[in-house]
Amino acid sequence: MATDAYKKIGYGDREIGFGRCPAVIVVDFQRAFTDPDMEFGGCELVQRAIENTARVLEVARRANVPVANCYTAYHSERDMPPWKIAPVHESFYYGNPCTEIEPKTSDPNHDFIFCKTGPSIFFNTPCTTLLAKNGIDTTIITGCMTSGCIRASIIDSFSHGYRTMVPEDCVGDAEEGPHRDNLRDVGRRYADVIDSQTAIDYLEEYRTSNA
Repeated sequence: MATDAYKKIGYGDREIGFGRCPAVIVVDFQRAFTDPDMEFGGCELVQRAIENTARVLEVARRANVPVANCYTAYHSERDMPPWKIAPVHESFYYGNPCTEIEPKTSDPNHDFIFCKTGPSIFFNTPCTTLLAKNGIDTTIITGCMTSGCIRASIIDSFSHGYRTMVPEDCVGDAEEGPHRDNLRDVGRRYADVIDSQTAIDYLEEYRTSNA
């Protein structure tokens, strides 16, 4: 019988649990990843994540929960990190259609929408200011890609001291293997890996208790 060596030595030994004041984090749901006609678009796990994140966001906005919603774009190669990903160098520039935010998961009348330049939504962005101003202790992280910008955002969320929740069906990647592997790994260390319905139930309870 296979055993998990990490579990044996204490990894994933406890749940973090939701706190009292949540925010939803939406990472890189922009046309580059959400439009099937774009080079990165059409990934099944990402399309699934869009639909489930939209459900979570509908409840979050009704509960007046802050939503931090980011996209990635650059002025030129000069301000771009040395990505090893060809399409980023070819098209991730301000004004390119690939940088347009996904309408299914954004609401300009509610969300705080901003640009990031690194993998993490927290790195050199106003995200922490938004969360601090609203007294946030819990982040619900959604978006893409699980093995890249989602993982980086999870680690930074944890490092900033937030209770970090990751609905598995609200994040996506190009392949299921890296998606599952990275969620298993962060679930051992930094975050509770949940599902969209668990997030919705919590947000509904939050809305009721703060009505």
